[in-house]
Amino acid sequence: MEYLLIFISAIFVNNIVLSQFLGICPFLGVSQKVSTSMGMGAAVAFVMTLATIVTWLVQMYILNPCGLQYLQTITFILVIAALVQMVEIILKKVSPALYQALGIFLPLITTNCAVLGVAILVIQKDYSLLKSVVYAFSTAIGFALALVTFAGIREQLAMVNVPKGMKGMAIVLVTAGLLSLAFMGFSGVDGGLKTVFGLD
Repeated sequence: MEYLLIFISAIFVNNIVLSQFLGICPFLGVSQKVSTSMGMGAAVAFVMTLATIVTWLVQMYILNPCGLQYLQTITFILVIAALVQMVEIILKKVSPALYQALGIFLPLITTNCAVLGVAILVIQKDYSLLKSVVYAFSTAIGFALALVTFAGIREQLAMVNVPKGMKGMAIVLVTAGLLSLAFMGFSGVDGGLKTVFGLD
């Protein structure tokens, strides 16, 4: 039940974009089309899960035993950048079709602070490796859900006559704020589930 709670909480209650405000750049920049958003969501899910596994292992078996915890941020950034490059090279050789589909999104993930944020959060929350993987994957699903929902709304907005003063980024930011408010409606769900399943 604890894993289910982590899963639901990461997707809806503590959504990485709409509640914790990490990964805003791709959220605003890659959300013009639903198809593009789905590709970005899939790429983020893959890289975020893989990066969390590797950074957790680096933290537990290299940084902590050597007393190098102060190097966490720079180490994690280097690990994530190296992982993205490695994934890009492997995909190019193994599956050119998948590389073409995700190719434009992979370099963007290197600068996505949500990936680094999740890697650091699982260490701060003192999660085990399995909990870290569940948290990373469900956070990535939450990121993709927010991105695809926002892209769908933006596609609809493109067909509407928006007032002149609200065109462009203004209406996009207002829409993002309203979507964030909508997700705030899920706050308290994790507390209710804890009570129901006796995890308090």
